[in-house]
Amino acid sequence: MPMARFAEVVFNLPVNQSFFYDSSDFPDLEPGKRVMVHLGRRKLAGFVISVSDSVDLEPERVKPIEKVIDDRVVFTREILGLASWLSVTYMCSLGEALGTIVPGGRKEVSVEFPADEEGYQRITELSEHQRDAIEKVLSRERGFFYLNGVTGSGKTEVYLQIADRVLRNGGGVIYLVPEIALSHQIVEILRKRFGEDVVVLHSGLTPSQRLNGWMRLLEGKASVAVGARSSVFAPVKNLRLIIIDEEHEAAYKSGFSPRYHARQVAMYRSRKEGAILVMGSATPSLEAYHYMRMGKIEEIVLPERLSGGDMPSIQIIDMRKESLPLSRELIGAIREVHDSGNQSILFLNRRGFAYFFHCRSCGYEMKCKNCSVPLTYHKSRNEMVCHYCGYRTRPIEQCPDCGSLDVGYSGFGTERIEDDVERLFPDYSIERIDSDSARNRSFLAKTLAKFRDGGIDILLGTQMVAKGLHFPGVKLVGIILVDTDLRLPDFRSQEKTFQLLVQVAGRAGRVVKDARVIIQTYDPENWVIRMAARGELKEFYQRELELRRELSFPPFFRIIRIVFRGRDKKEVFRQAEKFSRIPFNLNGEEGELLGPAECPLSYIARNHRVQLIIRGKRMAHLHRAVSKALRSFSVSKGIHIEVDVDPVSLL
Repeated sequence: MPMARFAEVVFNLPVNQSFFYDSSDFPDLEPGKRVMVHLGRRKLAGFVISVSDSVDLEPERVKPIEKVIDDRVVFTREILGLASWLSVTYMCSLGEALGTIVPGGRKEVSVEFPADEEGYQRITELSEHQRDAIEKVLSRERGFFYLNGVTGSGKTEVYLQIADRVLRNGGGVIYLVPEIALSHQIVEILRKRFGEDVVVLHSGLTPSQRLNGWMRLLEGKASVAVGARSSVFAPVKNLRLIIIDEEHEAAYKSGFSPRYHARQVAMYRSRKEGAILVMGSATPSLEAYHYMRMGKIEEIVLPERLSGGDMPSIQIIDMRKESLPLSRELIGAIREVHDSGNQSILFLNRRGFAYFFHCRSCGYEMKCKNCSVPLTYHKSRNEMVCHYCGYRTRPIEQCPDCGSLDVGYSGFGTERIEDDVERLFPDYSIERIDSDSARNRSFLAKTLAKFRDGGIDILLGTQMVAKGLHFPGVKLVGIILVDTDLRLPDFRSQEKTFQLLVQVAGRAGRVVKDARVIIQTYDPENWVIRMAARGELKEFYQRELELRRELSFPPFFRIIRIVFRGRDKKEVFRQAEKFSRIPFNLNGEEGELLGPAECPLSYIARNHRVQLIIRGKRMAHLHRAVSKALRSFSVSKGIHIEVDVDPVSLL
């Protein structure tokens, strides 16, 4: 009879406890593997965190393990330590943390990426600023550095040169990009430079493809991990360098539990494992800029473009004097650029055809039945779509409130602009890139390659065309409407708008001379727009920091946001009120509690949403208070609590 053995298992569930199972039938089972077991009536995959010969439980109450999923260990003691830190820092269960870190695949398969030979030209002659940046970083064995460089200043080549040196010295590298759309381009650059030593990890791959790359890194068969946010957890051996490109991007913050920020995880791993952290952007996050000023992050400035192009001239157009979405000035500029043999990018951060479908007689607005947001009209599908929960329905022909037939749409998205551009420029080659048109990853890669090669005259899109991409032939960038994000009731709306304007403008004139950027707005006197147009980055950051200090917002105060959500609005408020009465002992200036109050987006996916904001100067103090309150609080059935440490949005 085999000796009894017991496995301690945690699950990817919001349950802060572990469970023991009889592993006697699997004598080779060890911590770091996954198993299939029964938890209540459900059969679930769980993570084995320890194996022992005895447990303080009655043996008949311990269920057996059904199956061992893995032949080999998929997470090490070090990864378990990282998961424990993640669990504590972002107030989630250990199982949720491991579920976020470890890919969920079971069968290992390979992943191939199509070759993209023209994606990036290696720079053989470095500028003096680039050489200084490389030597400054490599002169240290650890620390935080920031490449604060204008668009087109050669940040990518600096990253690659540093990575090359680290790899030749036997170290490992993690290279983060904000979105999947950019990872294809950087994967090809890295593969050309470092061959099969590169592993891609991002959510666009199947779990099994991600597991295959994960195991290659874990077993030391590859040394470079590249991908979006979750790649920060990659099990790179002898980690000596973490790169965060376009550090300012909100995509580095997870929208689901655990709501981690890749920058914060990278800082933790850098300290823990003795690695250098190199971040970079033309528009640093306000937090990073503040820490550079304080000396906590070492700033390295790259002040000039390297490809021969100049910074573009920027013009603001007052749309109150225009009758169409495209101003006369922008239409004329597109023709002029096309006649000179160059290309244009048109940017609008709103997809669909129109975003405001209403009755012109009584003012009725067609909203999502599940959310407190207007539906967006998609002409190609003749559907009204909610961009938050995915609800779809047909447009109305008669107002349900007053019976009027005078119904229609206002506002415009990329689909409407595409119609206008095709009508105005019938002989031009035009493509649209947004999350509707780019669902197929190969379409996105092919379209970007075609545009880079000069096969497309006008590229129209949302944020996908705004960042991290190098197009030599672009002489004009037209920003169709800049006001969209600026009007959001969120403390970061000005920062996000400024960054987006500078980043989009940075696509123009990277190689060609006399490039132009045209910004269309209904608020031409707005200080954020005017500072972006004049390139007054330092002035913007200083003014925005002063406002944040006055309003007690980050980076001067830290925030924990607690959202209560559920179907019963009264019960959601009742639970939030009950939680707010817990004595948090925030000690006045040390911290304060705001709310409860409805979230700006108060109804999403049939859930009412109410938030509490807890803020103070010391996160450790806030963290202890909130953790203690959550442990003592029992939420009623049907109500869910979401905890967001250092939120990037309060919507």
